[in-house]
Order: sequence, then structure tokens, then C-alpha cells
Amino acid sequence: MISASLLFGLFLTLNANAQDPMKVAPNVYKKVVLENDKVRIMQVEIAPGGIVPWHSHPDHIAYALTDGKLEITDKGKSAEVAEVKAGEAMYLNATTHMAKNVGETDLKIVVTELKTIKTKK
Repeated sequence: MISASLLFGLFLTLNANAQDPMKVAPNVYKKVVLENDKVRIMQVEIAPGGIVPWHSHPDHIAYALTDGKLEITDKGKSAEVAEVKAGEAMYLNATTHMAKNVGETDLKIVVTELKTIKTKK
């Protein structure tokens, strides 16, 4: 099982300089499956050797569709390698990170970002 501090737990606190993964990595973040005022669900596919540049996520859930090996670098930390297993789901706190597929197969993941809900006063 992937540890939350590893896989997409590369996401420390949001960094003002980091960017939306849909904009910074359109070759990896393939499409938005659903977006509304509460969530954004994205289809992610990383080819072997593929690199996802620095980007940020709010609190989010990652669900692995395939097995793979992902090297993740959280902002201000050393890179760590996570073994991703198909069928695993993990909750991850907001973070800024980059990632590289260091495995030999395409890695497919569904990422669901949780949006902050503003209440009326």
C-alpha cells in the first residue's frame, strides 16, 4: 500500500508559485472527468519515464487503476519511490510536488480534488 506521505502526499501546503496540474502537465493530466463546486476528478496517465512538473493539489483522493512505480518529490524534501498497486485508494492532504514514472508500464490514476466550500453568513 502506498503511504499518504509518499504518493501524492508530495503535496505539502499549497505553494503560491505552483500551478494547476491540468495546465502544467496536459500530457499527463488527460482530462477532467467531473468538476463542480465541491470536487474536480481528473484522469491521470504517466508513461514510463514521464515527468509531472511541479504542481499543487488541495486535499485529494488518489485511486490507482494500474500497478506502477512513482518517484515523488515533495517541496523541500528528498524524492521517494512509491509502489502503486491497482485498486488502492488513499486520502492525501494538500501539497505541492513533482513526480516521475520510474516503472516500466503506464501508470493510470484517478485524482479527486476536494474544493473548499464557502458558506453564506
